[in-house]
Amino acid sequence: MKENYKIKNLNRTKIIATIGPSSSSADVLEELIKNGCSVFRINFSHGSHESHGESIANIRKVAEKLNQNVAILGDLQGPKIRIGAIQGGSFKLTQGQELLLDSSIDDEAGSPDGVSYVCATLAESCGPGRVLMLDDGRVQLEVQSVAGQAIHTKVIAGTKLSSRKGLNLKGGGLAEDALTPKDMRDMAFAAKQNLEYICVSFPASAQDMLDARTKLDELDCPSKLIAKLERAEVVASEAIIDDMINSCDGVMVARGDLAVEVGFEAVTSYQKQIIARSRTLNKPVIVATQMMESMIDSPVPTRAEVSDVANAVFDYADAVMLSAETAVGDYPIEVIKTMYDVITATEKHTLTQVSKHRVEIEFQYVDESIAMASMYLANHFKAVKAIVCLTESGSTALWMSRIKTHLPLVAMSPRQDTLNRVALYKGVRPAHLPRESESNTRLEDVIQYVRKAVDLEKGDYVAITYGDVVGVDGHTNTLKLLQVT
Repeated sequence: MKENYKIKNLNRTKIIATIGPSSSSADVLEELIKNGCSVFRINFSHGSHESHGESIANIRKVAEKLNQNVAILGDLQGPKIRIGAIQGGSFKLTQGQELLLDSSIDDEAGSPDGVSYVCATLAESCGPGRVLMLDDGRVQLEVQSVAGQAIHTKVIAGTKLSSRKGLNLKGGGLAEDALTPKDMRDMAFAAKQNLEYICVSFPASAQDMLDARTKLDELDCPSKLIAKLERAEVVASEAIIDDMINSCDGVMVARGDLAVEVGFEAVTSYQKQIIARSRTLNKPVIVATQMMESMIDSPVPTRAEVSDVANAVFDYADAVMLSAETAVGDYPIEVIKTMYDVITATEKHTLTQVSKHRVEIEFQYVDESIAMASMYLANHFKAVKAIVCLTESGSTALWMSRIKTHLPLVAMSPRQDTLNRVALYKGVRPAHLPRESESNTRLEDVIQYVRKAVDLEKGDYVAITYGDVVGVDGHTNTLKLLQVT
């Protein structure tokens, strides 16, 4: 019999922790899960398959020990464009200084006379007047002229340039393939590890996501695909944003590179638009980058960071993500605790609980209609204290999670892959249900399993959705109210 552990799970907005040296041990992972983390990010930009495999095994082992369902998200590196190394590590810049970028310069020989870069399409993608953003926009270079692969620029912002910093073209337009050979190898590894989600970095179009799905199909991999929206091209209009959302299983607002391409002043507006469109189109959405970055080396966040997390909660994002804070920071456990406290405090506000979403929308599917009806019923019949869906694929739980509610939403399934996957969805608590108890003739058994996940009192009502056909996706066709006895 498994030991009962005290788990913080009242946060409806999920917390994603990036795994790194500060958080990969079993002891730290246990504390992260206990304090509210339900999704873990494996960053393929760093580390080896061997080290990632050890981290994944630790996560699975600890989750099983704590009797918790968690999702693991593999984040592909993508075509990250960087400059070469600089002799001495860095050099100072002055306003108006001329600086040459040339792919023919030796990769280790960068100096004030010129710096190398690796990107076959950079020179053809930029012309006079375009601005190159280096080091997340801390250094800005205005293109003066282009000759072959030599790009002559002038410094318009920045005081220091260091080795191997990232490079973006402001306004977008770099024609690089979204999937690199390294990404292909990492996808094959992720498929073998049965990761619930795979993030594609720097997709330039919906076709990039469809190509990624084709690759996963070739690997016989059921992982769900997340598109990281971080290029100017993919947020150029609402129609393009919708195309990106519809081409995948969820999106991430990757605010770091997005801010470099569209300007930091525009990112908040794009974030709100992407979250709103994702909810309308029934896809989970993650907000990422610098959410509590000061806690890399500080035990407390700034007030601005607290407001940033709270605003993502108010906008009804499914999840908020920590990067270096948990990967290499000094306070990985404290930052999870802090984010949990901010989320749960914010979710007490009625703005996060009252929904007018999809009131005038017509539904396409029977199971979608049942999901929406159950949320309307639960939100308006105050005797209901929990919403439960018996689900094979998790689709009903996803539809339900688009609707604001203050009630616990429990997704019950005999399938471990489904339980892990729905751990990302807003407000959803995964709970295991043995296959023999899934029949609609044994709903009283279901109530007993629900009581393990939710505090219920005698006389409380529970709204339950299920299907007449057990073990088959897409057959939810029944909504029933049961009273706890």
